Amino acid sequence: MALTSQPAIDSPYLRSLIAGGIAGTTVDLSLHPIDTLKTRLQSASGFYPSGGFRGIYAGVGSALIGSAPGAALFFITYEATKSWLLSPSPLAFLSPSSSSSSSPSRAGPIHNSALRDPLAHMAAATLGEVAACAVRVPTEVIKQRAQASQFRGSWAALRDILALRRAEEGGWMRMRREL
Repeated sequence: MALTSQPAIDSPYLRSLIAGGIAGTTVDLSLHPIDTLKTRLQSASGFYPSGGFRGIYAGVGSALIGSAPGAALFFITYEATKSWLLSPSPLAFLSPSSSSSSSPSRAGPIHNSALRDPLAHMAAATLGEVAACAVRVPTEVIKQRAQASQFRGSWAALRDILALRRAEEGGWMRMRREL
């Protein structure tokens, strides 16, 4: 008698959401001090004026706020795209002859079996990264400004960027460019 265990969460998308969120938060929290030192080394004002070795967790708030949603969005998009591309015929509705002559050997939008899996994974990873960047880029800008001691913290950096939308020169376009 073989024991089969049921996953605690049935939905692969919910599993991806939770696993991605935990993984992203863990990585960002554990590597944040190294990232802070790198940002300060690259700062135009120099390493020591930017804070040196003091406050190496500066900007961690924005990193934590953005890491879980960014990583979760990557994994959800990746799983959904990969599942769709590797499904039996995701683009069948685009072909006018799909209902009359569907070939069982042609599965998914990629028909060459040697290329099918790698191309599906590459496309899924690309779309996942694009989706994750919608969250990651704005939080990175705020985090780096706090790390380089341009502001006292993440909240001050965010307030400064949001104040740009009220500025007479540029307004929303200038704020969008900053983020």
